[in-house]
Amino acid sequence: MKRIRQMKRSTRNSWFTYTLVVAAFAVVQLLRTFQDGGIGAMLEGQLIPICAYVTMAVSLNLVVGISGELSLGHAGFMSLGAFAGSAMAIALQDTVALSPLRLALAMVFGAIVAAVLGFLIGIPVLRLNGDYLAIVTLAFGEIIKSIVTNVYLGVDANGLHFSFLSNSNELADGGAELIRGPMGVMNSQRISTFTAGFILVMIALIVVFNLVNSRSGRAIMAARDNRIAAESVGISVTKYKMMAFVVSAALAGAAGTLYGCSQTTFAATKFDFNTSILILVFVVLGGLGNMWGSVIAATALTILPEALRQFSNYRMLVYAIVLILVMLATNNPTLKQFFSDLFARLGGKRAEKGGAAE
Repeated sequence: MKRIRQMKRSTRNSWFTYTLVVAAFAVVQLLRTFQDGGIGAMLEGQLIPICAYVTMAVSLNLVVGISGELSLGHAGFMSLGAFAGSAMAIALQDTVALSPLRLALAMVFGAIVAAVLGFLIGIPVLRLNGDYLAIVTLAFGEIIKSIVTNVYLGVDANGLHFSFLSNSNELADGGAELIRGPMGVMNSQRISTFTAGFILVMIALIVVFNLVNSRSGRAIMAARDNRIAAESVGISVTKYKMMAFVVSAALAGAAGTLYGCSQTTFAATKFDFNTSILILVFVVLGGLGNMWGSVIAATALTILPEALRQFSNYRMLVYAIVLILVMLATNNPTLKQFFSDLFARLGGKRAEKGGAAE
């Protein structure tokens, strides 16, 4: 305990989050081993989407919470990863027989595609601030969705075939349609697993925590707190914001691939403005800059709508009431002060016991 108290606060938060995720994974895996009384069919079907949304929330928190910029088009990067990664996974079915390896290659490809587009979008977007940046990112998210909806991509022995707006691809025998325009992607195999989702969440947390606690992370937060002061000491604000934006986009692309490879079929309409707002709700509810809060919020709010299906037509009403109550509770100064005092007293008692023992 003494060693833990001597750790930096950022280090304690990092290890607490890692422990939280590992413990949750171990508990769920243990429950899945039981035939009766396990996690249930509803939660079983939500495990991979939970991992995808947790990764999305952590990545968006890097932009919104750490960088201080409001992005409303994060679902666009998720859609890029979902379509690009799923298309690659289908194309590699005959070449790479091992499903985990094929999924890993697809996730890397989805992350790269999303990162490249994030860089290209970030060049004009990150020169804006405040509401202007939010509006432009929202527009780019909708543009990405519209473009993907009109893409037709196929592969055969002659290579890739691409067409836009209408399907003019003529595939040879044995060819496969990778993206079918408004019909989206139809996977012949669902290769995503809960273990792969857990690994992706851990990678996202490690990348984000190491970036935040590095020199670059301090520069990002300095630009967030006072842009003029940061520029006056030689910090390139656009450069460091671009770094956060591209890393966030890459993680969102990998999460999109994980989600896409878990679905039999999906279309671009899945990754619309509502999805971006949902991910932003995860971040705000969990706390800006608070990664373990994002993990808990994304998990709880992914499960909650399914758990409330028994309320039928009142399901979304109950969901909204729960959101409002949680927001009021987490932003209540009296409640925050109560828990701060409680933790301080517990810490003081432990210190006294430690001193008495010595």
